[in-house]
Amino acid sequence: MTDTFLSLESLAPGFADPVHDAQAVFRVLLDTLARPGTTGWIDTTFDTSGMLAHVPGAAIAALLTLGDYATPIWLQTRDDALASTLRFHTGAPLVDAAGHAAFAYIHDPATVPDPETFALGDPEAPDRSATVLIRVDAFEGGRPLTLSGPGIETYASIAPAGIPDAFWHARAALAPVFPCGIDCYLMCGRAVIGIPRTTLVELN
Repeated sequence: MTDTFLSLESLAPGFADPVHDAQAVFRVLLDTLARPGTTGWIDTTFDTSGMLAHVPGAAIAALLTLGDYATPIWLQTRDDALASTLRFHTGAPLVDAAGHAAFAYIHDPATVPDPETFALGDPEAPDRSATVLIRVDAFEGGRPLTLSGPGIETYASIAPAGIPDAFWHARAALAPVFPCGIDCYLMCGRAVIGIPRTTLVELN
């Protein structure tokens, strides 16, 4: 992916306290993935206005935390400001193919690719799979979903807006390849919900 040149003055700022803030964000990401369906909140200090106002703060924080020189990132929608900011602050390479990415950011949930598009890992190294961050307008008002599995005492209910049923059906079809698969985060503003590959998602 080739980025349009941006001056340092036009790059979006990163964390105010990179080490402390990244640790705080990482804890939220781990916690929400361990407790699927619960909502976590990222309250670290960084600027989400300006040229990246269209990107959820949770997604920016997650990418700043998880990205580094060894973790290729794929952006579903071309976004020169986000790409340049991630390269500057994390050193992460931006790739053109979703299947080559360790992390993928989906800005338009209505056109989220089939889960098989992403790296699924392999039985010897399931950790080589992709983590997919999906922007949604709300965690309610969409298709009602029931989540069950590890980390959920009985079940959890969410209704994220804008994600097509086909994505959840295709995700369910990956069950036979476990422990391979993809982990997902839903991002809305500074809020985040984790849905790991171990979670069963049923459409209501």
